Amino acid sequence: MLVKTFGSAVYGVDAINITIEVNVDTGVNFLLVGLPDSAVKESQQRIEAALKNTGYRLPIKKITINMAPADIRKEGSAYDLPLAMGILAATGQIEAPDIDKYLIMGELSLDGGLQPIKGSLPMAIKAREDGLKGFILPEANAREAAIVEGLEVYPARDIHDALAVLTNPESVEPLVVDVAETFAQSEGMHQLDFSDVKGQENVKRALEIAAAGGHNIILIGPPGVGKTMLAKRIPGILPPLTLDEALETTKIHSVAGILPNGMSLITSRPFRNPHHTVSDVALVGGGSNPKPGEISLAHNGILFLDELPEFKRSVLEVLRQPLEDRIVTISRARISVDYPSSFMLVASMNPSPSGDFFKPGESADSEFAVRRYLAKISGPLMDRIDLHIEVNPVAFEELRDRTPGESSSSIRQRVIGAREIQNQRYAEVKGVYSNAQLTPKLMKVHCEIDGTGEALLKNAVERLGFSARSYARILKVARTIADLEGSSSIASSHLAEAIQYRSLDREGWLA
Repeated sequence: MLVKTFGSAVYGVDAINITIEVNVDTGVNFLLVGLPDSAVKESQQRIEAALKNTGYRLPIKKITINMAPADIRKEGSAYDLPLAMGILAATGQIEAPDIDKYLIMGELSLDGGLQPIKGSLPMAIKAREDGLKGFILPEANAREAAIVEGLEVYPARDIHDALAVLTNPESVEPLVVDVAETFAQSEGMHQLDFSDVKGQENVKRALEIAAAGGHNIILIGPPGVGKTMLAKRIPGILPPLTLDEALETTKIHSVAGILPNGMSLITSRPFRNPHHTVSDVALVGGGSNPKPGEISLAHNGILFLDELPEFKRSVLEVLRQPLEDRIVTISRARISVDYPSSFMLVASMNPSPSGDFFKPGESADSEFAVRRYLAKISGPLMDRIDLHIEVNPVAFEELRDRTPGESSSSIRQRVIGAREIQNQRYAEVKGVYSNAQLTPKLMKVHCEIDGTGEALLKNAVERLGFSARSYARILKVARTIADLEGSSSIASSHLAEAIQYRSLDREGWLA
C-alpha cells in the first residue's frame, strides 16, 4: 500500500515542502531514500521504539520510504513524526484518508512524546502557499505557526495527539492566536529609559536622529561616560515593528532555533550585543549547514558592538558588504542561502588604549599608540557609519541634578512621526523604508539642496576631506533631520548639523 504525506525542509529563511512516500510490500527490509542525512536515517530506531511504547508496531515488512525531491538533502530529526504517521497509514494500523492534506513535523522521543523543532514559521507559511489544510507539530512550536492565517495548526504533545487529528479531526480544535493582542501585550515592555541618563543632551539628539532614519552610529569617549548605558536605551525609542517586519524577524529566530518555547511572534526590535571575541562565522552566519549569524538575528533591530577596536579586524571587515546591501549570502559547495541583515549598527569605543583622549602631557598613550589603536577600524568600515559622536564626561552638577531627563516615550513619538513621513515618501519603492536605505537614484529625488546648502557642503568636503560615501551619508542624515522638523526640503541648518556628526572624518581629530 502506498501512502503520501508531507514534511518540510528549511533553507535560509524559506521552506520547501517534502513529499514523503511510504510503500509497504512483501519482504523484510527498511529502506529510506531521497538523500537523508544521518539524523534522518536514525529515525528508524526512534520510530520503532515510539510505536511500540504507544501501542503500535513497526511491522516486519518491506518498507520503502522516498523523500522527494530526491536531489535535496534532508537534515535533522524533525521528520520522525511524518515518517511514523506514513508507516501507520500504509500498514493499515490507522484510517487516515486525509493524511496528504496536512504538513506533519516533529522529533519523536522513545516514549512517543514530541520534541520541539526549528523553523516552524517558514514551514507554516509554505504549507499555506501550497494549499495544505493544516499543520501538525509539537506543542512548543504551535503558537509560532498559528500566526499564519488560513492554515489550521494543531499542537501535539505525543503520537496520540497527532493521530487524533488524522483519524478524528472533528474532535480536535485548531490553535488560534490573536496577533493584534500579541502586539498590544508588547507595548511598554522596555525597562530602560532615557530619563535615567544625566546630561549628554547632544548624544541623545544624535541617537534620536539615528533612530529616526535607521542610521549607523558610533559613540567615542573615555570609560564611564555612559556610552553603553545610552546604547542600551535605543530600543525604547525605535518605532514598533510592523506585522511584516515581525514575521520576517520571527522567521530568522525560528530558523536559528532561539525563539523561546511558546512564543508566537517577536514583537519588539532585536538588540544583539555579541562579545568582542565573536568569530566571523558567528557574526555573519555560516557553518557546514548554514545558519544565520548575529547580523541576521539583528535584522530590523540593533547590532551593538561594544569596544569596537577590541573585535578582530577580520571580523569587522565582514560587516562591510551587509551594511551596504542589507543582505548576506552564504555559499557552500552544495548550497547557497541568503539571509536578510537590515540592521542599525551601534558601536562604542574608547579613543585610545588607556581610554582617555589623547592630550599631550596628560595621557599615558603616545600619539603612535593612539593611531595604531584607531587603525584597528578600517576607513571603509568607518565610512559606512553615518554619525560619529564624541561622548564627554558629565559634570558633577549634572550628575546631582534630580530633575528627570526627557523620557524615551517622548523621544519615540518624534521618531515615529519622522518614520511615518518616510513610509509615505517611499511607499511605492520596494525594499526602502527609511532614509538610511536610500539609493543614489532616490537621493537625487529626495535629497535636493539649495545653493546655500551646496556651497556649505562643498566647503566641508574640500576642507575636511570627506569621501564620496561620506558625502552621501551626510545628505541622508540631513534628510532625517529635516523629517524630524517636518520640513519637506533640506535646509542649510540641517546640513550643518549633519556635517558635525562626521567627527572621525575631520583632519586633525587627534590633535
